[in-house]
Amino acid sequence: MKLSVVMPAHNEAGSIEEVLRLLYAALEADGIPHELLVVNDNSRDATEAVLTALEREIPTLRHVNNAPPNGFGLAVRKGLDNAEGDAVAVVMADGSDSPRDLVRFYRKMLEGYDCVFGSRFMAGSVVVDYPPHKKILNRLVNFQIRALFGLRYNDVTNAFKMYRSEVIRGLRPFLSNHFNLTVELPLKAIVRGYSYAVLPNSWHNRKAGESKLKLKEMGSRYLFIIIYCFIEKWLARKDYHKQEERA
Repeated sequence: MKLSVVMPAHNEAGSIEEVLRLLYAALEADGIPHELLVVNDNSRDATEAVLTALEREIPTLRHVNNAPPNGFGLAVRKGLDNAEGDAVAVVMADGSDSPRDLVRFYRKMLEGYDCVFGSRFMAGSVVVDYPPHKKILNRLVNFQIRALFGLRYNDVTNAFKMYRSEVIRGLRPFLSNHFNLTVELPLKAIVRGYSYAVLPNSWHNRKAGESKLKLKEMGSRYLFIIIYCFIEKWLARKDYHKQEERA
């Protein structure tokens, strides 16, 4: 099973080289067929120059440029459109995600799951330097999602997830242009009956650059996609076979 690692990157010249080298080393060491697909999301710094140089060293690396306007969701969607693997994982360019977790998720998917979701808030997870105000808001939003959809999964907003390519095709069309895509993908997958496993994953705050998530801009966007998926859950509940989370 070939894995496409989709990585949106907007002004990540300060971190992306180290992140890609670590990912490549981990995947190669475990013998995982893969591609590292970076979407340069209208960067104004040296991100594309770094990628061009790295492509001469890392044989599985390639990048595509996202047309304006920039946005996390738009960049991920560009990556999903260009991914060639049998499975797709979305990984951040800031170094917050662990390459070893990516290997673990891949091995879990080989057990037959359609999706593997990460949780930063369960036994076995490691979270370093998570901003307190963001953590409080994260827990409130995820509690509301769990209550609304009747889920045990407690970290729907976590971007670190893996999907089989046929699942991605089954989730189209996508509506989210920004970070609310991290909610749209798993909620649609759950509502539409795809099987999923949940594993703990680690998260480390970025060491370079600026966070692209602007909380004041995301409230209405998250709310829209949550309501959309909730309406689909009830209107189409007889059309999709319900799948319970399998540990």
